[in-house]
Amino acid sequence: MSTQIKSETLNAAWAANTAYFEYTSAANPRMPQIEIEAFPAALHEIDETKIIPLDLSAAMQTSYPCTGPSLLANFIHINAGESLRTDSCSASQVFFCIRGKGRSDSEDGTVTWKTGDYFAVPGGVSFEHSAAEDTAFYWVNDEPLFRYLGAKPDAARFRPVFYSHECLEGELAKVRAENEGKDKNRNGILLANVDCPLTKTVTHTMWSLYNLLPRQSRQKAHRHNSIALDLCVTAGPDTYTLIGRKLDADGNIVDPVKAMWTPGSVFVTPPGWWHSHHNESDQDAIVLPVQDAALHTQIQTLDIQFARGY
Repeated sequence: MSTQIKSETLNAAWAANTAYFEYTSAANPRMPQIEIEAFPAALHEIDETKIIPLDLSAAMQTSYPCTGPSLLANFIHINAGESLRTDSCSASQVFFCIRGKGRSDSEDGTVTWKTGDYFAVPGGVSFEHSAAEDTAFYWVNDEPLFRYLGAKPDAARFRPVFYSHECLEGELAKVRAENEGKDKNRNGILLANVDCPLTKTVTHTMWSLYNLLPRQSRQKAHRHNSIALDLCVTAGPDTYTLIGRKLDADGNIVDPVKAMWTPGSVFVTPPGWWHSHHNESDQDAIVLPVQDAALHTQIQTLDIQFARGY
C-alpha cells in the first residue's frame, strides 16, 4: 500500500512540470541571438594580474559566464614577476600567448612559453602561470557546455599538445608556398592532435586555424554552424572581416557588418553567418579563430559552405 501511495504522489508531482505546444509554432523556438561582438585589446593592456572573461551571459540568458553556447573565451593578464592560477570545469582548454614569457606549472610538470606559442590541455588540468615579463594570454574552454549539461568530465579524452611560434610560422610558410598563385579560400593550417584522428582538430570539442591573410588580398565568403571566437594575432590598418546573414547572386555579403582586425583583440562570428576576410594594407595579417567545430564535426552538423566560385 505504501508503495502505491508513493507512486501516485510522484506521478502528480511530475505531471505538474509538463507543458504542451502545437508543433508548427514551437518546433523552431526563438533562442537568444548570438550577435557580432568585439572585445578590444585594451581589456588586457592593464596593470592588474587577473582573468578577464569575455562574458556574454546576459545576452545568452545563462546563469554562468559564456561567450557562446558552448565556449568561454578569456583574456589573462599577468604582471611581470607575478603568477595566476587557472582551472575550469571543462573537457578542453586552449591557451595562446599574445605577448610575454614565462612558465605554467601543473601536477604533470612545467611548460614554458613565449609570445606566439599555443597549447591545448584537457579541462581537468589546473595551471599556476608565472610571468617573467608583462604577459597576456587568450584562454578558451568549453565550460559553458558542461554547465548547460549539468555534467563534469570523467576523464581526459586527449593528450596535451604544444605548438611553438616557430613551428606555427614554419608550417604556415609551407602552406603559403604550396598555395602561391592559387585562388584559395584560406591560407592557413588547422591545428590538430593525434588523439583526434576523425575530427582532425586540436581537441575533441574545439578547433583552431592559424590563418594567414596576405597583404592586399581577400578570402571569399564562407559559413559554418560553429561559432568562431577570432583573435587577431597581427594586422595592419584596413584589415577586417565582413559578416552578414545573406549573399547576393555574385557571392558578396548583403548589408555586412565590418569587424576590424586589431592585434590582440577578439571578435565573435555568429554561427551560420557568412563572412569574408579583407586585407587592404601592405602588411600580412594572421587571425586565430577558436570554434566548437570539433563538436559539430562529431555530431555531423558543421555544414561548411562556400560562396560561388569554390
